[in-house]
Amino acid sequence: MGSEEQHEQWPARLHVVTGKGGTGKTTVAAALALALARGGRRTLLVEVEGRQGIAQLFGTDPLPYEERRIATTPDGGEVRALAVDPEEALLEYLDMFYRLGAAGRALRKLGAIDFATTIAPGLRDVLLTGKVKEATTRSVNGRRAYHAVVLDAPPTGRIGRFLNVTTETARLAKVGPIKSQSEGVAALLRSPMTAVHVVTLLEEMPVQESADAIGELTALGIGIGKVIVNGARPPLLASRGRVTKQELKRGLAAAGLPADAGSVAALQAEAQAHLTRRELEESLRTELAELGRPMIELPQLADGVDAAALRTLADRLAGRG
Repeated sequence: MGSEEQHEQWPARLHVVTGKGGTGKTTVAAALALALARGGRRTLLVEVEGRQGIAQLFGTDPLPYEERRIATTPDGGEVRALAVDPEEALLEYLDMFYRLGAAGRALRKLGAIDFATTIAPGLRDVLLTGKVKEATTRSVNGRRAYHAVVLDAPPTGRIGRFLNVTTETARLAKVGPIKSQSEGVAALLRSPMTAVHVVTLLEEMPVQESADAIGELTALGIGIGKVIVNGARPPLLASRGRVTKQELKRGLAAAGLPADAGSVAALQAEAQAHLTRRELEESLRTELAELGRPMIELPQLADGVDAAALRTLADRLAGRG
């Protein structure tokens, strides 16, 4: 698939990646940023939860509050990364709208910034999403600074509240920069420029949370992109209801392995558990398909996540392999 065709598969400019904790959403977000950087493009990978998950994935020092290159692609593409810190974002905001550069830094020393984001938690999300909007819409010399921005967002249990910034800030301000900024963010999030991709495993709780999140975001008018099934395992056995001891005994003997009664019984129990698991996974696939969104399956990474594994996932997201 050529780079233009590949990017048509991911038409949004802001890609919000969410998923239940433990589904690998940070890994998927990083792989997507790599995939979208192909063809000599520049992407920005953003995190907002303070976990420094991006730095751990790419084996770099903790990310500061600035955009830094963390990866390149063989064809000249570039991935930059940014860890958005709410305190630094508020200082930037105060300086931008109120010219409080030095005074803002003094407020930090007094603890006023921490106080402000604690008593008004909605303000924190406005600052975080506001920075993401700025990067997504930024132009340099008349050209977009980034072809795409990928946001490693909060998990599915919090994603609706995090993205629904206008409701939260309505309690904070009726007029002024906070109101206008939150309205600008809300307009971007509800436009075709934004797509929320939901990462899940073929397990009951992640699938249920994915369905709930898609329903919530749809009700909020926020566009859903793809459902990404992470850690998909290839079938080891033909899809049948049962594996007989005779079949296993013949197979073990043909492979030159012990075929005593104990070995056959243990293998039969494992085979039956695998088939039962496959039946559950197929029913969960059906549930996900009924959500009506495009689905992509990413393979289980047997050796963990490293640079080569990220490239493998990026290949799959780009429609290769």
